[in-house]
Amino acid sequence: MPTTLNTDHFWMPFTANRQFKSKPRLLVSASGMYYTTDDGRQILDGTAGLWCTNAGHCHPKIVEAIQQQAARMDFAPVFQMGHPLAFEAASALVSIAPEGLNRVFFCNDGSESVDTALKIALAYHRVRGDGLRTRLIGRERGYHGVGFGGIAVGGIAGNRKHFGPTLAGVDHLRHPLDIGRNAFSHGLPEHGAEIADEFEQRLLALHDPATVAALIVEPVQGSTGVILPPKGYLQKLRLICDKYGILLIFDEVITGFGRLGAPFAADYFGVMPDMICCAKGLTNASVPMGAVIVRQDIHDAFMSAAADNAIEFSHGYTYTGHPLAAAAAMASIAVYKSENLFDRAAATAPYFEQAAHSLKGLPFVKDVRNLGLVCGIELEPVAGKPGARAFDAFLQCFWEKGVLIRTTGDIIALSPPLIIEPGQIDQLFTAIGDVLKAQHAASPAVA
Repeated sequence: MPTTLNTDHFWMPFTANRQFKSKPRLLVSASGMYYTTDDGRQILDGTAGLWCTNAGHCHPKIVEAIQQQAARMDFAPVFQMGHPLAFEAASALVSIAPEGLNRVFFCNDGSESVDTALKIALAYHRVRGDGLRTRLIGRERGYHGVGFGGIAVGGIAGNRKHFGPTLAGVDHLRHPLDIGRNAFSHGLPEHGAEIADEFEQRLLALHDPATVAALIVEPVQGSTGVILPPKGYLQKLRLICDKYGILLIFDEVITGFGRLGAPFAADYFGVMPDMICCAKGLTNASVPMGAVIVRQDIHDAFMSAAADNAIEFSHGYTYTGHPLAAAAAMASIAVYKSENLFDRAAATAPYFEQAAHSLKGLPFVKDVRNLGLVCGIELEPVAGKPGARAFDAFLQCFWEKGVLIRTTGDIIALSPPLIIEPGQIDQLFTAIGDVLKAQHAASPAVA
């Protein structure tokens, strides 16, 4: 660590600040599949940063687009004004979006995309004269960012317990994780589609479907440990929403842009939502940007309801459609297309799956879950110390194995850049296996 670095003043997000600052883990440069640390070590990135650098780090075409735009125009307002790149970026995004989703509202990250989508849903029903629809439904263990809307529909108690009441009229569907029936599934679990029926049988029966505006779900729940939808589960949710006139929102902040080997999870599953929230891979994480991709008729309802020259939707951000972000998005989407990265991810997925399940039978491995280039490895916790085993594995992988993994509780989550090679996959899972074996050898029961 540079001796001049003062770590006191930066209050770090979602971090054990005191632990980190006692021995900082500092990344100073990146290229392709690797970070470089402040002490000169190469770290294989097993998480694409935070599920976001899908094309690898510092892709030269994306870097060049940002540099050129920064020199041409740093900022332009999009309140009653505009600049060409915002419109061009929206068209580029629509070019890979599911058919029928062709209106784009830009924001700055995934949290803002969720809050934007929730506001669109509520306002849509109101402009149509269906103002009773004020209730929003999320899902247990769902993560939808950290705005007040996102933590309300999200199902992580720790993300909202300090902040008091959030949005009124929110409820949650049970998550579909069932290790007892589905442990070590290769791809989608066989059991659990019936859990979707609870949306109709329990929540809609309790609240009255005429009061429900939208259901928001992650097609694959990522931040709480890679929870996969059982076969037929998402299809059931779509049918229930259609039956009762409820909007279905897919939060694809982590599954968008090739993570499952298709542009979006909606394409992979063949289930079309009414809106998609996206961010992260939209710009390959090079400049913050998020978006909500919306069905045209939802957009058109706002246009038809407003008076001439009136603002149709009173919502937005100073940096909506920021020129640098728009340039980064256009360049990223062009790279995804020109380098066939979505197809490449699909072709790599079977090898990734095989490597992931090679961990079955190793010490402490309770379950392995995988889909596309996503994997969750659930570990047996240390008695009385939840999260300690996985966090220790994270530290050992970083300091001793030169590999970056991510943990949530006692689950290791992996989501490498789509450019990962078979040898790098081997390195990633071998490192995790070696760490788990070392933990077992050092445990009191073995000693």
